[in-house]
Amino acid sequence: MSDDIKKKTQKRAAELFGKGIAMDPPYLTWKAFDKNLANDFSLFITGNLYSRDVLTIQERQMAACAMLAALRAPEELRLHVNAALNVGCNPKKLAEIFFQLAPYGGMPAVNEALDIYREVLKERGEWPIEKSPEPFHSSS
Repeated sequence: MSDDIKKKTQKRAAELFGKGIAMDPPYLTWKAFDKNLANDFSLFITGNLYSRDVLTIQERQMAACAMLAALRAPEELRLHVNAALNVGCNPKKLAEIFFQLAPYGGMPAVNEALDIYREVLKERGEWPIEKSPEPFHSSS
């Protein structure tokens, strides 16, 4: 295991999970069961996958949030919504991503994701999301 991948893993983990809501990352659960496997998971996910530059970190987090919301994985979604905000994802775009779930995951998934998102925003002191003009709706 190279020092470079360890440094990338630590840097990315701090960027994603180093501030915001109080929540233990899954790494601590993994580590309680198997320290070596936890390190392997962390190096792969946070060090390798999350350090690729095909997607920006913001795009990667928005994709993660969309997938976790569709899977209805509330604790992971809570963690990744916080991480998305930590890396500068636009709060209005995150809400829009959750609304986009409607035709694919159904309204219960939309409602659950928005509830989790609002809870995270409140805990961070960032609720309500700043108001903006209504989006343009075509009347054709």
